[in-house]
Amino acid sequence: MSESQAPQEDRLRRLARIGWDDSFAEACAEASRAATADADAEPARVAIEFNHIYRVWTGESEFEATVSGRLKHRAVRRSELPAVGDWVMVRRRRVEDHASIVAVLPRRSWFSRKTAGTVTDEQIVAANVDVVFLAMALDGDFSVRRLERYLLLARESGATPVVLLTKPDRSTMTAAQCADVRAVSGGAPVHVVNPKAGEGLAPVAAYLTYGRTGALLGSSGVGKSTLINRLVGEEVQKTREVRATDSKGRHTTMHRELVQLPSGGLIIDTPGMRELQLWDVEAAVRETFDDIEALADGCHFTNCRHSGEPRCAVTAASADGRLDPGRLDSYLRLQEELVGLARQRDVRAELDEKRRNRTAGRPPRRSIKLEP
Repeated sequence: MSESQAPQEDRLRRLARIGWDDSFAEACAEASRAATADADAEPARVAIEFNHIYRVWTGESEFEATVSGRLKHRAVRRSELPAVGDWVMVRRRRVEDHASIVAVLPRRSWFSRKTAGTVTDEQIVAANVDVVFLAMALDGDFSVRRLERYLLLARESGATPVVLLTKPDRSTMTAAQCADVRAVSGGAPVHVVNPKAGEGLAPVAAYLTYGRTGALLGSSGVGKSTLINRLVGEEVQKTREVRATDSKGRHTTMHRELVQLPSGGLIIDTPGMRELQLWDVEAAVRETFDDIEALADGCHFTNCRHSGEPRCAVTAASADGRLDPGRLDSYLRLQEELVGLARQRDVRAELDEKRRNRTAGRPPRRSIKLEP
């Protein structure tokens, strides 16, 4: 290896340590060819996002960055801007420890939900994730119906879903709860872990080998930050106890953050989600509710909605005990929600197209510097 090649090889090894591989290298080259990134831009990964200010890693250093005016001008939707886990192209400023994000490289996977509130838009929770850990406590906050929604979003993300059941010491029905979870998991692995006691961590760590990225999702108080502290081997994330009255957690993690592990893997910690509104999960419904989809093949009508139609195999299975009525109710509510969301998205798509047409021919604003 020549002396000129050695620094480049070292740089690639450092990037690989934070998840870089050949597919991102090709996307980087394509961005340069398409002139969407400046010639002097370099790849970096978003580690923290906080109020439109980002902390990015290059494998050699880390620094703050903000979105360039050009990228912000071209973005029609919020989801087109950087999120934690994204690979971006940054241009460093010469005089200060700061950079501008000039391009977002195509995502391999992303976990998204509808933004909270009345606005119809996609919020990227975590990007370029290999495995999504869905954490749920075996205490008073246990809810199979909520887990179904997490599984939908996880499968749609393109990452591998893994269910983590925490706080087994708070339950006297652990075996029954695990059986309920496996019944709706659609084959996703299910592990019982007790991060506070340091138990059951080995299977979790096995998913996060060198260069692989995980995301940890779940309600507040399920032990996400404690789990990360155990995997790292030190207190890197703040933790707080849940309320004893209702097992509700209090938000300790206030923003999404990419954390490096001694194993060479990475994990994204996320705040507990007060609202888990679905986004684009129609394809994932068939996998998450595979039992209902299989029963539907026996319905008399091919467009049966399983809500009162004659000779419906699904409602018959619910009536005779082969299908949990609560699971069917969850499925029907989900279908209603998706119909309403589809209408909202159609309206939003029209507005986005109009905005894209307006901005396509209009250059971004430039400030004029007056000579002193």
